[in-house]
Amino acid sequence: MSGIAFKIVIPARLGSTRLPRKVLLEVAGKPVIRHVWEAARRAGAGEIVVATDSEEVVTACSAFGADVQLTSAGHQSGTDRSNEIARSRDWPADTVVVNLQGDEPLMPPALLRQAAALLADDREAHIATLCHPLHAQDEWQNPNVVKVVLDRRGYALYFSRAPIPWPRDQAPAMPAGLAYRHIGLYAYRVAALAEFSSLPPAPLETCEALEQLRALTHGYRIKVGVIDVPPPRGVDTADDLRAVAALLAQRDARI
Repeated sequence: MSGIAFKIVIPARLGSTRLPRKVLLEVAGKPVIRHVWEAARRAGAGEIVVATDSEEVVTACSAFGADVQLTSAGHQSGTDRSNEIARSRDWPADTVVVNLQGDEPLMPPALLRQAAALLADDREAHIATLCHPLHAQDEWQNPNVVKVVLDRRGYALYFSRAPIPWPRDQAPAMPAGLAYRHIGLYAYRVAALAEFSSLPPAPLETCEALEQLRALTHGYRIKVGVIDVPPPRGVDTADDLRAVAALLAQRDARI
């Protein structure tokens, strides 16, 4: 896995609804986006680019030495922002690009490598992502927890906010060994990234507010790696920010 060649794009939009300006908020003495960039550097990517819609983010990232690029403010998603980076830098069509959101300061570098390797090792896959088994009934039934079901080869059959799969004869009991939580980390080949970004939103995508359903609607194959332990939480709220600060303090105390 260490020999896999890949690049990382970190979409970092300044505006956010639940926690305004979160990528620039300071945690453990550094802005959130710097922690994300440092995690990406430990993954061994050949190139790492922060893609943002804000001059403030450009200034902040330049100050700590990141490769950062201002992208269109009209993008609807981090995927579109990543595609702009790939196009502007003329990355070859078969280049593997990992999309790491700018609010994931605790994402383990090993998972970035794993997502890249999943895609690089499977020529039938267009996209790769990760999931982990669900064990808690309340998470399975929580619409903020995105679930995924897989075929026997590890390709995604469907993603949903609903509790899937739904056991007909034992509902509402969560089916052990079949329920997985999706982790929002993606690897794309540049060609698939360009094609995907050009597609209009699909009805299923609009219904569930899940971008990956656009890919499934149009026949893209999404390879899903199953990991045992979920990654630490990202930063969506002020509570998340405090929790991440505590986790970083614990990590630094062990170093």
